[in-house]
Amino acid sequence: METTLRTAITTTTVGTASTGAGIVPARTAPASPSGPARTEAVPGDRDKLAEARPAPRASTPAPARRSRPEWDTRLQANVASAQQAQDYLNQVARELESVKAALSAKLAGMKSGARELEARARQLGASIAARTARAGGSVDAQLEFSDGAPAQQRFRVQGLDAGMLQAAAPLSLAFSIGGAGGPQLAASIEPDMTPEQIAGRLDRTLAPLKVRAGLDGQGRIEFTTAETNWPAVRDSIAISGRGRVATEAVAPDMKLQDLEAGNPDALRQSLREVVQALERVRRSQAAASAALSAAAQRAAQPEMSADVLALTAQDFASTAASHDYDSLLAITSALVGVSRERVLALLGMR
Repeated sequence: METTLRTAITTTTVGTASTGAGIVPARTAPASPSGPARTEAVPGDRDKLAEARPAPRASTPAPARRSRPEWDTRLQANVASAQQAQDYLNQVARELESVKAALSAKLAGMKSGARELEARARQLGASIAARTARAGGSVDAQLEFSDGAPAQQRFRVQGLDAGMLQAAAPLSLAFSIGGAGGPQLAASIEPDMTPEQIAGRLDRTLAPLKVRAGLDGQGRIEFTTAETNWPAVRDSIAISGRGRVATEAVAPDMKLQDLEAGNPDALRQSLREVVQALERVRRSQAAASAALSAAAQRAAQPEMSADVLALTAQDFASTAASHDYDSLLAITSALVGVSRERVLALLGMR
């Protein structure tokens, strides 16, 4: 009886090998004459032992790096453009103030007003003519500032208006821009379409060619494209069945030429135009200043890498999809103080 109990205990003890990670099978080595039997792990189980060991602690993740180079480059380009636009608009505003004062002096009958007006008008005309080279590409012919977008050139296509298209409907117009015909994109005009619908159809068709369409204040079809793209559009836009078509650049609403000439009524009209132009320039100055302030805020914010941003977006979406009150409370609290500029900055990092 005693011999049987010892045998059972010995078998239980040497049948397994205990480790800090768990119990793994073991085999019993033959007993040597000089000592008892010993146990050792079989080769196939060493891998299990290694897997069972605690994994090494992960190192602390590095702080999120700044945004990608293309984002930094785009931000710097926008800042440089806004700074150039601001400098240009400041100069034009000073010259408009001078012309305004000279016009007022001439209307008042001051002898020095005529000479002063001629010199000031000539200086303003030179600045207006140099806009493309000196305004950073973000101030258009209307002296309007566009943040992050190139200045636009307005133009019309001769013989292409809403009334003509309505009368000729149904028809399909295939447009192309570029040498050798370029890619052709077709717009279908239906008989019951309104001028707004026709302009919208043309806008969607020409958008891939970097040309947009709309209606002006008189309900006429008007096209726009970036000023840098205007020479190519002007020289190579074509419509199927008509070939290359003639275009006409739309002159700016402001007429600041020949300010020093004319009778008192003409001078008063010139003064009104100068005042309107000055108001527009003031709005553009404010827009350029706001763009620079927003860019400074974006540059000062800690930016995240694309991977960290993706993980953050996934976590936010998962939490927002839950119906847990504490989670929703945490989200609403986190959104306090989030500005439009920050949201646009994060979207621009994609």
